[in-house]
Amino acid sequence: MSRDASFEDGAERSLRLTAEDADDVTVISSLAQDAVFPVNEMAWKPAQRRFAVLLNRFRWEDLPAAERRGRDFERVRAVLAFDDVTKVSSSGLDRSDPEMVLSLLSITWTAGKDGAGRFELTLAGDGAIALDAECVNITLQDVTRPYIAPSRKAPTHPK
Repeated sequence: MSRDASFEDGAERSLRLTAEDADDVTVISSLAQDAVFPVNEMAWKPAQRRFAVLLNRFRWEDLPAAERRGRDFERVRAVLAFDDVTKVSSSGLDRSDPEMVLSLLSITWTAGKDGAGRFELTLAGDGAIALDAECVNITLQDVTRPYIAPSRKAPTHPK
């Protein structure tokens, strides 16, 4: 008999997930929601057709266990990489300020012709990054051990 995975199944393990379709993008988006990163932690490698961000993501998969056990909430450093990217554009970002910290709200995929389409990374404060891509090909991989969130709180969202 099989059972569905639960959040507790991944509580102490690092994540390494890939997205290959629109439904997978929704999962990656939910796990990367409220991640923060300095503007200088983004890299666009046109020759490799790769756009990547080194971010500090909130460990949403650990939230139920942390709440139940009354322990501090955690963040982890992770790489969010988009492959098969043909073009990158942004709006609302001051890339000249390397100390600017961005907060990722969501990632969406809009399909175009022949499997190609556009990712939109929506940032707090009216910023956005658009990635034209030949297909959905994303990896989210934790690269450090979790650490206690500096605020010691879960992110909150306005209703």
